[in-house]
Amino acid sequence: MIDIKLIRENPQKYKDGAVNKKFDVDIDRLLEIDETLKAAKQKLQNITTEKNNIGKSIPKLSNNEKQPALDKLTELKKDEAVLAEEVKYLQPQYDEIMQHVPQPADDGVPVGEDDTENVEIRKEGQVREFDFEPKDHVQLGLDLDMIDIERGVKLAGTRSYFLKGDGAMLHWAVLRFSMDFMITQGYLPMSVPLLMKDEAMRGTGYFPGSEDQTYQTERDGLSLAGTAEVPVTAYHMGEILREDDLPKKFVAMSSCFRREAGAAGKDTHGLYRIHQFDKVEQVIICKNSIEESKKYHQEILSNSEAVMKAFKLPYRVVNVCTGDLGRGQAQKFDVETWMPSRKNYCETHSASRFYDFQARRMNLRYKQTKTKKNLFCHTLNNTVIASPRVLIPIMELYQNADGSITIPQVLRPYMGGKEKIEKK
Repeated sequence: MIDIKLIRENPQKYKDGAVNKKFDVDIDRLLEIDETLKAAKQKLQNITTEKNNIGKSIPKLSNNEKQPALDKLTELKKDEAVLAEEVKYLQPQYDEIMQHVPQPADDGVPVGEDDTENVEIRKEGQVREFDFEPKDHVQLGLDLDMIDIERGVKLAGTRSYFLKGDGAMLHWAVLRFSMDFMITQGYLPMSVPLLMKDEAMRGTGYFPGSEDQTYQTERDGLSLAGTAEVPVTAYHMGEILREDDLPKKFVAMSSCFRREAGAAGKDTHGLYRIHQFDKVEQVIICKNSIEESKKYHQEILSNSEAVMKAFKLPYRVVNVCTGDLGRGQAQKFDVETWMPSRKNYCETHSASRFYDFQARRMNLRYKQTKTKKNLFCHTLNNTVIASPRVLIPIMELYQNADGSITIPQVLRPYMGGKEKIEKK
């Protein structure tokens, strides 16, 4: 959520920001309601003050003076009731529009329509040239008895799958390695609930806007989280933290659930776009400082890159354009990994900074040590690894001419020391 004072000071910035991010929000209407609300609330405050003053004076008044004072109280109460109704009518409209106002992208973000206009920052690693006809991850998985999509679809519908044997082991290996790595970087490991109340979904900015992508249990009023970002970022929702306790750095491994509404016919082959997957997510809650946010943004990005380098996978980093940013993101960097079967670099990680957008929605603050003022925190998050999507480049880039797959060196301890996945 945006500080209304900032919108009042520079409404054009927020109009342009919404257009660039392709969000439809009526800033003029918001400011019109805000002005009326502000005036009504001020009048209510004035009435309360006047009523209190009259109430205190009545015992000291003469009999002749009391009746006019009581008449004035009656008149004030009528005015108060009218203003209270006006506030009751306008406040939900104000709140609704405010929930939809996007955070303008930072100056360093390229203006663009969609992911085709994201700007490459750098490439890392060497794309492998094959001296044989390579298979895609589905064929490899079937040949090596690692994947069963047919039975996954039979039991759970489209975009479902089973990982089994070495497929399941490789999946768990990348997750466990990533968790272990993040713990060595000083991040606190978390096991999190995945059924979220609407307050947590709204607080992190997923509601309103992502209801169609969310599996919701209407009977219980809960939603399945599409990422551990939601429970971890909302962990301190409604709290006031100590400045000395910041930054807080968390890492969580969880299952994630996404309906992929609107993706009919898109990326239907294999394990790229699926309804359920597992992810190691990193979250930082820090002080209200643009410089700190930018510093930690680079840190979480470098953590993800370190994991990709450990796997020796070729990837590139892109600066995500305005049209591909979410409502709360001030800037986002994607890591895209080379996938031979897709003949392209494809997104595997997203590193985002939000400044105080999420914290305002969650009422997440900290008390400054010197001034004793309460300030809204800044929040950031990034994928450390998501699987089975990352299995696509691992399986395809590490395949051998005989149909086997060489296991990346750093993952072998998690697979019982095995060096290759071979047909049994």
